[in-house]
Amino acid sequence: MRRIELGFLQISDTAKANVAEALNNNRLSTGKFIQEFERLFAAAHGCKHAIFCNSGTSALQIALAALKEKYNWADGDEVLVPALTFIASSNIILQNNLKPVFVDADPVYYNIDPLQIERHITPRTRAIIPVHLFGQSCDMDPIRAIAKKRNLKILEDSCETMFARYKNEWVGSMGDLACFSTYVAHLLVTGVGGLVTTNSDELALMSRSIMAHGRDSIYLTIDDDDNLKDNQALRRIIERRFSFVRMGYSFRGTELEGALGVAAMQSKDAMIARRRENGRILTEKLKSLEEYLQLPKILPGAEHSFMMFPVVLKPGLDRGAFLDYLETNGIETRYLMPLLSQPYYRERFGPIENDYPAAKHLSGQGFYIGCHQGLKTEDLDYIAHVFAEYFRHAKLPA
Repeated sequence: MRRIELGFLQISDTAKANVAEALNNNRLSTGKFIQEFERLFAAAHGCKHAIFCNSGTSALQIALAALKEKYNWADGDEVLVPALTFIASSNIILQNNLKPVFVDADPVYYNIDPLQIERHITPRTRAIIPVHLFGQSCDMDPIRAIAKKRNLKILEDSCETMFARYKNEWVGSMGDLACFSTYVAHLLVTGVGGLVTTNSDELALMSRSIMAHGRDSIYLTIDDDDNLKDNQALRRIIERRFSFVRMGYSFRGTELEGALGVAAMQSKDAMIARRRENGRILTEKLKSLEEYLQLPKILPGAEHSFMMFPVVLKPGLDRGAFLDYLETNGIETRYLMPLLSQPYYRERFGPIENDYPAAKHLSGQGFYIGCHQGLKTEDLDYIAHVFAEYFRHAKLPA
């Protein structure tokens, strides 16, 4: 039976050579590959800085901690986050002793609905976390207008979206900081990993410090005390290299992931182009089923990198039965980012799903399938065939 998996991994010869070089250099901590990966990634997203760490979730934790420290937010201050997103987007607010305030989703494009933001702002609101879900940018112009008007900071959660523009600006460059993930089954894969991007020198330095236990920024890599001919400079480093100036974490990545990242950057354009073409083909092939399916739409002025292909069943259709059919026929699926219905969130916040009707519908009737560059024409044909066969034979509501 054909298998249509959510992710795709192909280790190139360049990637293998890079990893071998890192090992031959006896280097696992930050070295030339991480530095080059950060440089390439920042440039590809129109940013001055990229900081590589061990996961997208860690990147979010670092970035929010940096904002909290820089702007002296108090515990319990509020951060707006979409009611439809991966749980990490909201968890990092709690982990920074801040309060998540949920905002309903756009029912057409699935990201945070800008029209719903202002009614959730209070005197304690400090920031907005727009999450670029499934490969597509949020509608950032109205979000930035609200943030400017209300003096709020913006932290872009771009863990599911890379190499995509919104009105000629790159995701990851439109907020105070942004965060990406290079986890398996994401767009650019290093196995594990994440990045913080920013155009602020101060926030970049703070992020590097927070990532490394809160260490004094005079000594953030093992190379910082090498080849110093100035004895006074060396003395300053010796005195401060075991000095910790803020709360921090052990969130550093390794040189092996950096080596994989440098190699992956070489094929990023082909990877994104293939995903976009697969998204276009799937949308076209499934168009005849729009009586039953809400297919993904691309926001005007934005690009979609199709980390996955999101689908929402029309009301009244049995998602469980349909996903059972897809999985039985080898098409892997995931629910469409349920957040407020998660057991821990129900326990912590109560039954609040009805306050966010768009998110409730999307998370209750939505799912996604793979759209990666490893899919061939016959795979896309097979997906369309399986979808059509189900609706040809299933018992559907009148």
